[in-house]
Amino acid sequence: MIERYTLPEMGRLWTERHKYQTWLDVEIAVCEASAELGYIPAAAVDEIKAKAQFDPQRIAEIEAEVRHDIIAFLTNVNEHVGDAGRYIHLGLTSSDVLDTALALQMVHSLNLILEQVEVLVQAIRYQAQQHRYTIMAGRTHGIHAEPITFGFKLAGWLAEVLRHRDRLVNLSKSVAVGKISGAVGTYANVDPRLEAIACQKLGLKPDCASTQVISRDRHAEFLQVLALLTASIERFAVEIRNLQRTDVLEVEEFFAAGQKGSSAMPHKRNPIRSERLTGMARVVRGYATTALENVALWHERDISHSAAERVILPDACILSHFMLSEITDLVKHLLVHTHNMERNLNCYGGVVFSQQVLLALVNKGLSREDSYAIVQKCAHQAWNKPEGNFRDLISNDERVNQLLSAEELRSCFDPQKHMKNLDQIYQRLGI
Repeated sequence: MIERYTLPEMGRLWTERHKYQTWLDVEIAVCEASAELGYIPAAAVDEIKAKAQFDPQRIAEIEAEVRHDIIAFLTNVNEHVGDAGRYIHLGLTSSDVLDTALALQMVHSLNLILEQVEVLVQAIRYQAQQHRYTIMAGRTHGIHAEPITFGFKLAGWLAEVLRHRDRLVNLSKSVAVGKISGAVGTYANVDPRLEAIACQKLGLKPDCASTQVISRDRHAEFLQVLALLTASIERFAVEIRNLQRTDVLEVEEFFAAGQKGSSAMPHKRNPIRSERLTGMARVVRGYATTALENVALWHERDISHSAAERVILPDACILSHFMLSEITDLVKHLLVHTHNMERNLNCYGGVVFSQQVLLALVNKGLSREDSYAIVQKCAHQAWNKPEGNFRDLISNDERVNQLLSAEELRSCFDPQKHMKNLDQIYQRLGI
């Protein structure tokens, strides 16, 4: 049964309600830190925690009048808290709450993405194990090159995803940064100890040198890592698309019972999910460009980044998570047509073995130039002809017969020669 993507925890992380909840979490953490340092009464914090709540609709109503989202949020919270509300946001600026809360959303999003990366790793590793000896034609420039195995191709995918896993783990540390340093970041009205305590409560580290905002190089790095991740997913999807072409048909997306490929042509089995992933990767790359442009803010801050981030960060996280889910499902249920791999490998009488013949002739003392000329002539005579057969042509070449025995020539067309060192790669990856 093919798995279908539903709006999971990732979607919830970027809702308006969850955003306001993270704002409230930051404000309460600051109040708790203030009480620990003796700046506000502990009883007031208990009252704030007991009474603090918010209503997104009411916040929207207030914001329509005041034109300031944090003020609208605080006004609504204080409607519930009462007098103790005067201790909320004491000495803070809006970005203290916005940027610290945004860091929480990014960290939590990365946790979900990392969980899905692990599922993808296992899916690729399983298929690579299943096909570690499934021989197929390797291709360069889209043209047959030399034999590989499908497991070897998947090993390359696995290595790439493992690198992304490392990047995401490092990124989780890089963006897990808060700032409670007040207007322009000078701590004029906020004790730096308060920032340290509040950030610790939230699972963050204080930014070592913020302005009024956390510098946007961190956010740009976040989007660039997601763009890299989705670029790899695109690479895998493009490979599936190419291998599913009718004239190749070595692998194929699972085609469900009752699925239709075309409104006009009943025979069609299109790689629609891979094509969809290709298009989505372009969107995430575009978001990475926007994030880079957000780095250059005026002086200690402006809000030119803010409107863009409200689009690019939720979208990039949700898209990346969806793309991971899709490519994982594609890999799990991929149809592998080994008979077509064998057919394509032997196209035109096994031209993919030309280098083995070249090396055998050189090892017998013939110059590389003369060896190359003989092998190329036979290969090109076989190329793109229905009856073309490289093996027959090379076997009938007089100079080849003078140098190579029938058994030596036969061994040149043994694909196992190309597999002798692949186990080293598999072992590195635990396949």
